[in-house]
Order: sequence, then structure tokens, then C-alpha cells
Amino acid sequence: MNDEPLVSPVPNDSRHDERPLAILLLGPTASGKTDNAIALHQRFGAELISVDSAMVYRGMDIGTAKPSVAELARAPHRLIDIRDPAEVYTAADFCHDALREMEAITACGKMPLLVGGTMMYAKRLVEGVASMPGADPATRDQLRQRGEQEGFEALHAELAKVDPQAAEAIHPRNRQRLIRALEVYRLSGVTLSEHWRRQQRENFPWRLLSIALAPAERHVLHARIAQRFDAMLAGGLVAEVATLKQRGDLHADLPSMKSVGYRQAWEYLEGACDHAALRERGIAATRQLAKRQLTWLRRWSDLHWVDSCAPDVGEQIAKIVREHGS
Repeated sequence: MNDEPLVSPVPNDSRHDERPLAILLLGPTASGKTDNAIALHQRFGAELISVDSAMVYRGMDIGTAKPSVAELARAPHRLIDIRDPAEVYTAADFCHDALREMEAITACGKMPLLVGGTMMYAKRLVEGVASMPGADPATRDQLRQRGEQEGFEALHAELAKVDPQAAEAIHPRNRQRLIRALEVYRLSGVTLSEHWRRQQRENFPWRLLSIALAPAERHVLHARIAQRFDAMLAGGLVAEVATLKQRGDLHADLPSMKSVGYRQAWEYLEGACDHAALRERGIAATRQLAKRQLTWLRRWSDLHWVDSCAPDVGEQIAKIVREHGS
């Protein structure tokens, strides 16, 4: 039974905003989002939607820190285990799926609670997704092969000529985004940047309460990242990736296998590094991910920051929800 009633759909600071309330609980990896999301589910009856680009894939449990069977029994998460690792799942796919789930939750009189660390998904959900061509495997393969032969710097130089704005925002080593930007231009004749400029943004159907959960001290986050990656290794991460690799239809360039931890374990299985280097690379990559996530969050507007290491973290989050939902 929930400890507190579902919050009112009318905010106390905007009497004319009658949109239903939705909570967006964001944070860097290893910041304790799952535990606090479950607490919000139990306290307010909020229904959880995962905002995680790796948890969508089946068979990727250990390296994604996916909620356990017991946790999912206490608080079901939508948009977990909905794709095979051989499939590509885009931000546009997420927006379509998340909006569908949010509508279903609201229709039942419940409050959507989106929780995760894939900031691009959250941003696209709130701002909308530009109308642009879907993925074309032939074009993608052609661009990837050219990048492997000539170097992805050559692809980045090509993008800089046709779409300087996108080239400035996309690092030459970010192969997935680089290929997508060129793919969009080749298929439509319109640059990625122009597609976004043409986008018609509509008012988001929910009144969004955005909460960021992170340790106040960076060294604490780094320690938690190392501890969690060690737990993943002890829990069988390498064996999990080996099972996926043995399927034969997966490769290192798939978005699923580029996920932090999976890329490093794949390299280890390919003989590119020893176990000590696997651990070092995995922790370093996770730290870099957390750094990018924090950079996204610092640019997020109307964000309520909560120290995930505070002894009363749960009460702080509940207070924010009550104040903005009453």
C-alpha cells in the first residue's frame, strides 16, 4: 500500500496549468536512481519507465545494472527488455514508446516516473523528435566501410562541409552519431541541423518535475563507479558478454555492444587486453560516461538537485514531489 496519496495534477505555482504531473529522475551512472525510483513508486504509486539505452536489450543484465527480479516485482519498469541486442533502438523509438506508456499510465490515474541516465532520450522526449528519414542499412554499411578504410576523420571532414553545426557537436570518434548525420543528409538531401530547425515543437503534454540525483562530491561518485564495476565483473559480466558473442549475429559496432562495459568486455574476449586492463578500461569508460551525463544535467533547465549520499535523500525527493504536486 502506498504511504502517500497520488499528487494532485494541478501545481501550486501555476494555477492555469492543468497538465498531469510526470517526474523525470535523472542522474549519472551509479548514483542510486533505481533505489529511489522504487521508493517513489511505493510512496506515491508512481509507475516507472526506464530511460536507459542499454536496458532496452534482452540478455544484457549484469553490465547494465538492470533492476533485479525482486526489484522488478516490487516496482515494474516499463521499456526494459524490449529489444534484441542485434536491433538498433533510437531516440525516436524511445520517444514513441515512452509517450505511449505515459499516456497509458495517466489514463489509469497514475503518475509517470521516468528514471535513467540516457540524457539524449530525455531531451528528445521533452523537446520532440524531428521528422527525418529512418535508418537505411545499406547507406550505414557503406559509410561504416568507408570510415574503416579511410578513417572516420574523413567522414567528419565531409560532414563539416555539408553541416558545420552538426560537425561541431559530433566528435570524430562518435561513429554512430557521425554516420547517422551523413545518412540523414544522403537520404533526404537535408542536413541534420536543418531537420531540427524545421521541427515543430508542441507543448509537452505533461507538467514535468525534473530531479537530478548525484553525489555532491565527485570522488564519491568515482568510488561508487569502481565498486559497481568490480561487482559486475564478480557477478559474471565477461560470461554474459561471451554468451552474447557466441550467438554469431552480434558485432562490436552495434549500439548494444558499444554500451559501457560491454565494449571493454568484448575487447577482452577478442584478446585486446588482459583482465586488469579490462577493469581499468571499464572504470575509465564509466567515469567518462558519468562526466558526460553531469554535463548534460548542468544544462538542464528547472532541475532540482539532490545529493544521493544524503542520509535523508528519500525524504528530500518526496518533499520536492509534494511541493510541486500539491
